[in-house]
Amino acid sequence: MRVARLASEIDFAGWRAAARALRAEGVAPEAVVWTVERELFDLETPLAPSGASANFTVPAAFVELAEQVVQNRASDRFALLYRILWRLEREPRLIDNPADPDMTRARDMAKAVSRAAHKMKAFLRFRLVEGAATETYAAWFEPAHRVTEATAPFFVRRFTNMDWTILTPDACVAWDRQRLTVSEGADPADAPSEDAQEELWRTYYASIFNPARLNPRQMRQEMPKRYWRNLPEAALIPELIETAQERAAAMVAAGPSKPPERKLKAALRHARDASYDGSLPGSLDDIATGVEVCRRCDLWRDATQGVPGEGAARAPLMFVGEQPGDQEDLAGRPFVGPAGQVFEKALAEAGVARDRTYVTNAVKHFKHALRGKRRIHKTPDRGEVTACRWWLDAERRLVKPRVIVMLGATAALGVIGKPTPIGANRGKALALPDKTQGLVTYHPSFLLRLPDAEAKARAYAEFVEDLRLAGELAQLI
Repeated sequence: MRVARLASEIDFAGWRAAARALRAEGVAPEAVVWTVERELFDLETPLAPSGASANFTVPAAFVELAEQVVQNRASDRFALLYRILWRLEREPRLIDNPADPDMTRARDMAKAVSRAAHKMKAFLRFRLVEGAATETYAAWFEPAHRVTEATAPFFVRRFTNMDWTILTPDACVAWDRQRLTVSEGADPADAPSEDAQEELWRTYYASIFNPARLNPRQMRQEMPKRYWRNLPEAALIPELIETAQERAAAMVAAGPSKPPERKLKAALRHARDASYDGSLPGSLDDIATGVEVCRRCDLWRDATQGVPGEGAARAPLMFVGEQPGDQEDLAGRPFVGPAGQVFEKALAEAGVARDRTYVTNAVKHFKHALRGKRRIHKTPDRGEVTACRWWLDAERRLVKPRVIVMLGATAALGVIGKPTPIGANRGKALALPDKTQGLVTYHPSFLLRLPDAEAKARAYAEFVEDLRLAGELAQLI
C-alpha cells in the first residue's frame, strides 16, 4: 500500500505530482491512500517515478475539473481524481461520458465548489475595523467548501482600493492594495462586531424587498440559513415574511403610480410613432414608461403589460432574451419564470452575479395564442422584432455594456439585425458596430424543451461555459 501525503487540504500541485508519479509506476488506485496528515518526524519526500516515464497527457478539461474538485470537502476527492486519471489511459473519452458514476460525482463536487464560491461572493459582508491605523475592513465567512484562496482574486478586483481581510475557518486572505497574503484559518471571535454601515444596509434591503414576489423556499435555497448569522439584513427576514401578504395586498389596492406628465407625453410620442426621430429616452425609467404605452406593433393588445429590462444602470454585461413569457407578462419583470430559473442557476455556476448585469428582451410584450385557459408562447416575427428594436437600442445606449449576450435566434436578430445561426456562432466573441463584443448562445427555454437527457446535459454545460466566457470578457469574473 502506498501513502501519498499532501501539504494541505487543497494541495492540487502536490496531488498532481504524486498522481503522475503513481500512474507512471503503474500503482492501481486501490493501492493508494491519500492523506494530508503528517506523522511525527515524517521526512517522506514527494513521490517520484522509479524507472517509468511520467510523460503522458490528459484532457485540459480534466485538469480544470480536478482543480475545482480538490477544493471540495469530500474526504474521497483525491482518490476519486486519481481513479479517473488511472482510467483515462484506457478510456480516453471518459471525460465526455455524462453517465459515468465517477465523472458524475466529480462534476457534482465541482458544481458544489462553484456554488460555494458564488455564495461567498454574494453573502460576504465587510465591517470597518475600529481603531486601525488606516481604514481597514474585515469579514468573517464560513464557506461550504475550501474556496477562500481561489475566490480571493474576485475581491481583489472588486475592492482594489481598499485594505481588507477575509477570515474563514480554513484560511485568511488579506489585501493591502498591493499584495494578497494568505495565512492560517481564524476564529469568529477575531472578526469585528457590527458597525454603523449595517443599519444603512438593513434600510436598503428593506426598501428593495418585494413582498409580491416572496417565495420562502426559493429564498432559503438561494440564501441558505447557514449564512444568515453573518448577514446584517437577515434579522429583518422573519418580519418581512410575516407581513409580506399584507404589504402585497396594499400594493395591489394602491395600483400603479402615474408617471410625470412630461415623461408620459414623451413616452407616448416614442411609443406610437415608429418613425419618430425626436428626443430619445434619457433614462431607463423613461424607457420603462414608454414600453408600458408602446404601440409600435400590435402585441400590446393581448399582453398584460410591457416588460422593460432591469438590472445595473451601467452594467458591463447585458443579456438579451426573446420576449417575456407567461409569468414575466404577469409580473412585469424579465426572466422570472421556468426559463429564468435555469438562467439564474447557470449564472451562479458560471460565477456571474446577476445584480451586476442588465437583463432585457428583444420584444417587450408577450406574444401568445390561447389554448383553452393556457397562453402558449409564439415566436415574434421579424416585423415585431424590428419595431421593438428601437427600445433595445435605447437600452444599449444608456447601459453601455462591454459585452452583449444574445439568448437565442430572436435575440440575435434584435441585436445584430439579421439572422445569426446559434450553432455556428456560439462560444466565440463577435464584434458589434458600437464596439461592444457580442456572444450568441442558447435561450434557457431551449434547454427546457430538449427531450433527451444526455443532449440536455451537454447543451446546459455549453450554456454555462458561454456565460462564464461572457463574464470573463466583461471582467466580472
